[in-house]
Amino acid sequence: MKKLVLMAAAIVAVSFASCGNKAADAEQAKADSIRIADSIAAAEAAAAEQAAAEAAAADTTAAAVEGEAAAEQK
Repeated sequence: MKKLVLMAAAIVAVSFASCGNKAADAEQAKADSIRIADSIAAAEAAAAEQAAAEAAAADTTAAAVEGEAAAEQK
């Protein structure tokens, strides 16, 4: 009988320990999601900046080609 009481006490102790601190886990999950959102925003900003730079380079190249064509026609 003592072994059963000891076993029941051990099971109760383990079940309390396994519950953990839900508030700390929720706070960590929130911090992780904010960090991930910031990373995504930074990546999107970098991609937009790269696209703008490529568009500007294409415009510059197109203007140079048009300028050369106009100079050749004169």
